Amino acid sequence: MPALEFVKVRKSYESPAGERLLALDDFTLTVERGRFVTVVGPSGCGKTTLLRMAGGLIPSDSGEIRLDGVALESPSPKMSMVFQGIGLMPWKTIGDNVALGVQMQVHRPRLTADEAQLVRATLELVGLKGFERYYPYQLSGGMQQRVGLARALVRQPEILLMDEPFGALDAQTRAVLQDELLSLWARVKSTVLFITHDLDEAIYLSDMVVIMGRRPGRIKQVLPVNLRRPRTGYDVRAEPEFARLRSIAWQSIKEEL
Repeated sequence: MPALEFVKVRKSYESPAGERLLALDDFTLTVERGRFVTVVGPSGCGKTTLLRMAGGLIPSDSGEIRLDGVALESPSPKMSMVFQGIGLMPWKTIGDNVALGVQMQVHRPRLTADEAQLVRATLELVGLKGFERYYPYQLSGGMQQRVGLARALVRQPEILLMDEPFGALDAQTRAVLQDELLSLWARVKSTVLFITHDLDEAIYLSDMVVIMGRRPGRIKQVLPVNLRRPRTGYDVRAEPEFARLRSIAWQSIKEEL
């Protein structure tokens, strides 16, 4: 059974002037369990709207979003989301920021000994062991993004939704975190739905790249990525197949600009 399904999803917004803006129309996509799927497309095509609907944060106007075959009507404990704006609490330590992921799931402020250990283990998983008592302002942008990832992973989600999580980072930090994300994904086995504007990032990370057309967002093309894994052990971007996929994706998006 697929992990996540979008079936003829439609979403519109009303402007302050009372006009309707159609963001997504007839969007249909199946995300298989354990797969890494990336969505790319021109700005304003509805990518973030799609992810927020998948997370149960906003409703669709019509159509259906299914989680494990059941219609999704509210945020699910099986999912976690990582936003581009990390949203760390500046007055809380790194450990307490990650603990929020557990507290929101169990609906109580005090963690059990096992839950506290899970927080420590997750911080170690993302390379932040020893930073539990630091505050966000004391960390670099890349380290702060690791905190956001840890806060999502500590919930042990079956599905991880990621909205341009590395978009604000410099190229070197971004490349490092891409490799770390792939290593983490191989360990935790979550299904990932990832939004990005970066074609190289999309191809490097994904099993499948979904290309959207301009608003109202619809799927224009789906590119399977059959580059061998693990991708951190060789120069994937030098592969002819990588260049071929990038050329196809860029031409498809270029037509929409």
